Parts: sequence; C-alpha cells; structure tokens
Amino acid sequence: MRNSGVFSALLLAGILVIGVAVSGGLAVPAGAADGSAPARIRVYSVEKGTDVMTQTVVKTKEEWKKTLTTEQYHILREKGTERAFSGTYDKHHEHGVYRCAACELDLYRSEQKYDSGTGWPSFTAPIAASNVLTRPDNGFFSQRTEVLCARCGGHLGHVFDDGPKPTGKRYCMNSAALQFVATAK
Repeated sequence: MRNSGVFSALLLAGILVIGVAVSGGLAVPAGAADGSAPARIRVYSVEKGTDVMTQTVVKTKEEWKKTLTTEQYHILREKGTERAFSGTYDKHHEHGVYRCAACELDLYRSEQKYDSGTGWPSFTAPIAASNVLTRPDNGFFSQRTEVLCARCGGHLGHVFDDGPKPTGKRYCMNSAALQFVATAK
C-alpha cells in the first residue's frame, strides 16, 4: 500500500513535468523569468550587426518596481495590456529600432512595423527569432501565443497568424513594453 502512494506521487510529478514541457512552459530560459541565476544566451544586436552572447536579466520584484513605471511593471511583469489606441507607438512612424523597455534588448525594426488597425503597434517579424520567446497563453477563455523578451522574460504582447505577407504574422505589442531608438535610414 505504501509503495502505491509513492508510485502515484512519482506518476503525478512526471505528468506535471511533461505538461509543462508540452505547454511551452520551458520556453523561457532559466534566469529570465523564474528568478534563478542569470544564464548566457545568444541574441542579435543591431549595433554589432551580428549575434552576440549576453546574460539573462534577473531582478527581484522590488528591483523591477524601482526601474519600471507602474504601467510598464503591470505589462512586463504581470502580463497586463494597455488600452487599444492609447500607446505611444501605435501611430509611430519614425525609422529605428524598438527595444525591450525593461532590459533594452533589440526586438523589432521600424521596417517590420505596420498599421494593423488594432490599436497596438504591430510587426510582421522580430529582429531575430532568438530575441523573442513564445509560449501558449490560454487565459481569458482564449488560446493565444504570448511573446516574451528573451533576455528578461518580460511580457511584450501576443503573436497572431493574421498578419500580412511575407510572414503572415502579427506581433501585437504593448507600447509600454517597448522603447524606441531612432536610427539613420
């Protein structure tokens, strides 16, 4: 009898681990969102024009609250969403790079930005696939794909399969999760 209890506990633990792996819960690198030690990751740098090695950013809740505005904290750390048509970058058309507002990782180029009519800045693709992470988001009684910063694990928005060619993707981001840096054409 006692062994069946141990077996049941091990079986349940195995199911949970498999469930996390299948759901994409392991997509966020160690250190980015789980509060563990920083990990080394490869990302694309616009300044260098190539992939570079960097470390994930790990901060406590209190440290994030000191460096982010209340709105940024709500969106980036608590998976909030700004109201449609309220963000700084919805109708923004300057040439440059959009970075993570929390850790300044390069995320999107202005050339990939388009007006989706949704009220949020939308992009057809990130600067590099390695700079963003995605995972299933089944909250609010819907199935979506969440987009996160690869370096700090911050919630940026969601990606949908209803964008224009050539990718067919719509990376629908929160303005408050982004920081714009103008660049020469």
